[in-house]
Amino acid sequence: MNQSLRDGKRAGEFIPPEGVPITFAIASLGTRFGAQFLDILFTTIATIIIAVVIVFTGVLPESAQGMLMVLLGFLVQTPYYILSELIWNGRTLGKRITGIRVINVDGRRLTPHQVTARNLMKEVEIFAPMSLLASVGYQSAWENGLTSLWLLVVVVVPFTNRRRQRLGDVIAGTLVVDNPRSVLLSDLAVSAPAAASAQPAFEFLPEHLDVYGKYELQTLEDVLRDSTKTANHTEIQQIVRTITRRIRYEDAVKPGQELTFLNEFYRAQREHLESLKLFGTLRENKYHQYARTEAKRLI
Repeated sequence: MNQSLRDGKRAGEFIPPEGVPITFAIASLGTRFGAQFLDILFTTIATIIIAVVIVFTGVLPESAQGMLMVLLGFLVQTPYYILSELIWNGRTLGKRITGIRVINVDGRRLTPHQVTARNLMKEVEIFAPMSLLASVGYQSAWENGLTSLWLLVVVVVPFTNRRRQRLGDVIAGTLVVDNPRSVLLSDLAVSAPAAASAQPAFEFLPEHLDVYGKYELQTLEDVLRDSTKTANHTEIQQIVRTITRRIRYEDAVKPGQELTFLNEFYRAQREHLESLKLFGTLRENKYHQYARTEAKRLI
């Protein structure tokens, strides 16, 4: 993953096998702290409510109540973080409010193993030290020293990490990024320079357009909307080479015509996918020819 600065923020750029770059802004530590504060607030409120209900209803004997109270924080927090990030694709309530999310560090789909690993590490990194701090007056000097050292390591790691990862993210292979905000832009198929031309410079056959799906079309649209990428940009040239090789396009794309090729391919691909959709055929991505279970494994 390449990294750079974009609008004053750290940005990570993934280049998937098809060569089309995807850029994410790495979430700031302040935003992550805000999300964590909100999640702790929500889980604390839920824990207190459950504890009050158990005590006042008397559904458990006193000995069982005492044991449950000790474990209640873990029993509420851990399922909350894991289930939230699994159901909402890398987001808890706090992350949804602050506009950030967890993603796989290589740009692929976030797996249940990664979500579980990073959130179990949260117990070791955050909640266990917080409990130890609460009992600092009852611990020996060396126990207080070890607790302080561990807290120092937990705090220092995100500040010294270029991707702002905490230990759980490093172990799970995840990254916290700003959630892209949806903005209604002009129709690229209408505003593209190629649309104004009566005679397209490139012709695409149905077999050329049967390779890719909706995901690749949306990714190509993001690239074409990036005004910083000109025809002689190395990424644009690489994308053209990847697409022509993948769709087995035999005509040469002359230097300087790369953006024209991509705009016309985008327009033709979009028309092709929309016509298929009219007849009930949806193509989510380039793995559409595989069975659904096999496609999920390949993504």
